[in-house]
Amino acid sequence: MSSDASPPSVWPVLHYDDTRAALRFLVDVLGFAEVVAVPDEHGGIGHAELRWPGGGALVFGSTRHTDSVHGRIRAGTSAVYVVSDDVDTVHRQVVDAGGEVLEPPHETRFGSGAAAYVCTVRDPEGNLWTFGTYRGS
Repeated sequence: MSSDASPPSVWPVLHYDDTRAALRFLVDVLGFAEVVAVPDEHGGIGHAELRWPGGGALVFGSTRHTDSVHGRIRAGTSAVYVVSDDVDTVHRQVVDAGGEVLEPPHETRFGSGAAAYVCTVRDPEGNLWTFGTYRGS
């Protein structure tokens, strides 16, 4: 867990066409922890809350739900950066699951000039997930 014991205060919101498959990928492959997964009337997940073991959280829902302020969010249009001390393990889990790796683990420098060890993968609906050691300034 994060050294800051306070609850997450930033929650990215993503939408998926196949919410059950998204939940399995995010939990079983990437390593998020499922906190809430509420079924919807279509047999999918209407609302899910996930936590990252190192701190942070995300919410996702279905593209079928168009009656909210987030109702026009399309699947596969997001990019998320996740701090990880074990980039190689995340990469291996994605490879073992037959997932798409866009950039295997490597050393890089971000725009700020900070060095990081990162890898980037694409989830089954097209969202980009970069896992890296950079924790911010």
